[in-house]
Amino acid sequence: MSCLIHTQKTFIGAMLLGAATLGYAQPSRPTDATAREYAATITAEELSRHLHIIAADSMQGRDTGSPGQKMAADYIAAQFFDSNLKPVIKYPDGVEGYYQEFELVKRMPPVASLETGTQRRESPRDFLVQGVQTAVPSTPLEVVFAGYGIESERYSDYAGLDVTGKGVLFFAGEPVGKRGTSLVTGTTSPSEWTNATRKKAELARQKGAQAVFILYPDQSSEQFRQSLKAYGQGPSLKLKYKDAAQQNAPVFTVGRELAAEIMGVSEKTLLRQRRKIARRKKPARLPNASVTWSAQVSEETVSSENVLGLVPGTDKKDEIIVISAHYDHVGVQNGQVYNGADDDGSGTVAVLELAQAFARARSDGFGPRRSILFMTVSGEEKGLLGSEFYTAHPVFPLQNTVANLNIDMIGRVDEAHAGNPDYIYLIGSDKLSSELHTISEEANGRFTKLQLDYKYNDPADPNRFYYRSDHYNFAKNKIPVIFYFNGTHADYHQPTDDVEKIDFNKIEKIARLVFFTAWDVANREQRIKVDSFKQ
Repeated sequence: MSCLIHTQKTFIGAMLLGAATLGYAQPSRPTDATAREYAATITAEELSRHLHIIAADSMQGRDTGSPGQKMAADYIAAQFFDSNLKPVIKYPDGVEGYYQEFELVKRMPPVASLETGTQRRESPRDFLVQGVQTAVPSTPLEVVFAGYGIESERYSDYAGLDVTGKGVLFFAGEPVGKRGTSLVTGTTSPSEWTNATRKKAELARQKGAQAVFILYPDQSSEQFRQSLKAYGQGPSLKLKYKDAAQQNAPVFTVGRELAAEIMGVSEKTLLRQRRKIARRKKPARLPNASVTWSAQVSEETVSSENVLGLVPGTDKKDEIIVISAHYDHVGVQNGQVYNGADDDGSGTVAVLELAQAFARARSDGFGPRRSILFMTVSGEEKGLLGSEFYTAHPVFPLQNTVANLNIDMIGRVDEAHAGNPDYIYLIGSDKLSSELHTISEEANGRFTKLQLDYKYNDPADPNRFYYRSDHYNFAKNKIPVIFYFNGTHADYHQPTDDVEKIDFNKIEKIARLVFFTAWDVANREQRIKVDSFKQ
């Protein structure tokens, strides 16, 4: 823990012992006019002021566990303090503050080797490997070819195939017939397996596989080698409390040449299996093969923190609404700062303004009936780690958590909406609560009148955005969610995602939509029902 963080905690925590007990005016029944008044305090000017700090070069890309991330955490905590949000984390010395700390295992990319009988290949020069947590001595492994690694109602590569204790090699993607018909869906629409390599790997593990080998068959061997050079594999981060118990099978990403070597066949024979599957509409088989592999790893423990502040409710204060965004990004790469102004500086500053608006309403006697927890999390870019830690170690019981409104990228315009910034993709609003979806629609109809685009809410969306931001850790716990998202753009995860390209009027409008939605959920008489299960 850096001295800066510790000093900031002690200073803020001591001041908040008094601030948390400040009195507020007695609540009055809120109206639409009242809601408009406090939503109007969310302004493009204030959003810009915050983002020019959060996404400044001095924050060094806010990489999880880095000094820049901790500087951003300090700034957010200071804003929560200035807005008079209640601290909810109790430190061992009894002082309360805003930082929910968690420890991570930072593991450098393993140095691994694969021996196929004719060649010795090494990472990261010849392949990539993930999921290796401890050193592995030279170990023989039988390898099974499993087509596309899919198991579904219409099509299964695992029918009659035993992979227990073996390595499993499969193609990325899904089988498609001559007329472009997916063997999984039976239509020309792709299935959820199309880009779901992580899901395929997990399926193989569940079936007892000891290792997974993934081949992207449309990449030539030369293209694969070039992608390895450009990939720049960095260290992985895992939640420390889970790491010891989570010994997953390693996942190797291999090119055509190495995949063929592993299976003991020619590249031509290996790739021919795709046509065979498409023509016969059933899995293809190759004789089992064997490899020998080994790996060395190095690791250290690092710390990070979520930043949490509460606007307490009135008569229904034990029920909690969570408004979240992730404030981490991907740091500095090859000497370039990845400022992450849109991803997710835009969501972070929206949370700051939303917190200020609700806190101001409460101080004026128009506080929400239900409590609202404003939560900026770290570790999202490393696998939704901060929100996963919170839902595993919640400050407030998850059974009392009514909804999560999660904001991740709302400051840019994607190609599909060029020239029309007044839109937002909504994801997940109807998946667990039809009431939440209706509230969102009505709030937009009465107040903000944005174009609500549900393209990425489709369960068959190959991008799988529903599973790729922090709301998903709440949804997994049957807590209704809405994910606010502007779509990707050319600067997504690039060093060019800078403040100068942000549309602050767009953030203002979307943040106000979140405000009106939260206002309704917080103040209605009955808690919204969980009545849909569309995950």
